[in-house]
Amino acid sequence: MQAITARDRAAGPAGLSLTEEPYPHAAENDVIVRVHAAGFTRGELDWPGTWSDRAGRDRTPSVPGHEVSGTVAELGYGTTGLTVGQRVFGLTDWTRNGSLAEYVAVEARNLAPLPADIDHTVAAALPISGLTAWQALFDHGRLAAGQTVLVHGAAGGVGSLAVQLAREAGARVIGTGRAESRDTALGLGVDVFLDLEADRLEDAGQVDLVIDVIGGDIGDRSAALVRPGGTLIALPSPPAVHPPEGRAIFFVVEPDRARLADLAGRLREGRLRVLVGAVRPLAEAPAAFASRGKTIIRVTEGG
Repeated sequence: MQAITARDRAAGPAGLSLTEEPYPHAAENDVIVRVHAAGFTRGELDWPGTWSDRAGRDRTPSVPGHEVSGTVAELGYGTTGLTVGQRVFGLTDWTRNGSLAEYVAVEARNLAPLPADIDHTVAAALPISGLTAWQALFDHGRLAAGQTVLVHGAAGGVGSLAVQLAREAGARVIGTGRAESRDTALGLGVDVFLDLEADRLEDAGQVDLVIDVIGGDIGDRSAALVRPGGTLIALPSPPAVHPPEGRAIFFVVEPDRARLADLAGRLREGRLRVLVGAVRPLAEAPAAFASRGKTIIRVTEGG
């Protein structure tokens, strides 16, 4: 099969290439997915799991990409709940070969059924961003109706979904980003938009929850905006500065089949919109790591 492989950690995206790789093996409780569309995270070339397995052993050449949408091609021994030919989407495993390939082996519990009226390119943009947004807002942030949440990168992958989910939950939403993101963020439902290059972050006032996808100085300054009892969720890395009278949390998104199914339902009902930027073929995936916006890789047509 064809796949994008990484061999040299120091080379970054320049070290990615399209190669012929062996068809994956289906272990117990695995599913082999024929990939129709795949999503990736630009920072994953810096993740330890991209280069080594759970025991810390080198596993290069490795296949990046951790968001997948496709059809079930094969079931591993003992796998239940899914059938061959079924449309599915979800997260690939962090320390195994990923979705930038024609086929990928995935733990069945990490996948959810994909309704026939959701395009694979949309579904592939949902797993990491959607689950991260939900877990940040509600599992870790404990957001409730009437509270105020500050979402950095409000027009980005995680931020755009966090804005919509928070609004539906009855929260007041302050969004940040560059000036060119203002109209998109307002269209998603933010109550107030702050241009991080022109406005003062401190004008956001006190908030109950901060969803920080930026880190650095923005994350450090955001800690002071959290009112007593509130929470700062730091997604890029563990926070260096904590709220004086609140919590600071860093977490790694967890697979959740039931929540994926719920997010897909919201898509179908028009309650959630996924922002997809460019859609590019598998051969152009290395170049896509350097592009802005949520780029999805179309691997196989149809499905």
